Amino acid sequence: MIRTPLIFTAATAALALSCSAVQAGDGASKDDAVTMVKKAVVFIKEQGPDKAYPEISNKTGQFVDRDLYVVVYQLDGKVLAHGANEKFVGKDMIEAQDVDGKLYVKERVELAAKQPSFWQDYKFVNPVSKKVEPKQMYCERLDNSAVCAGVYK
Repeated sequence: MIRTPLIFTAATAALALSCSAVQAGDGASKDDAVTMVKKAVVFIKEQGPDKAYPEISNKTGQFVDRDLYVVVYQLDGKVLAHGANEKFVGKDMIEAQDVDGKLYVKERVELAAKQPSFWQDYKFVNPVSKKVEPKQMYCERLDNSAVCAGVYK
């Protein structure tokens, strides 16, 4: 019978726990969200909406990374592109509420109409954990739309 020294076993357990903690916290950062939105804005400007929106809505495309994805709203609340759920594309989401009753799309498009960029807090289902979590969405206005990506806290 081979005996493993207790210190080795404890070190291995600690390493395993620290690795799982890193993986659990491997969501996107606020900087990642800003970078993704800026990349999407450039892409829309260069490719035009007809080419850009299908790519933004592609779950395996360049605008989806872990729990980070891009959403584009027309300023009336209509979804033009959605990286996590293509079923939202074309839908008027102006009345959408989070679990606390916050009209987050209405607030988002109103903010976009008033300022070129902003952060917004609300709650939404994380596509990775499948749980409702606090989220911060970064948006930039582009013509008559808001290009957004958010991070879960």
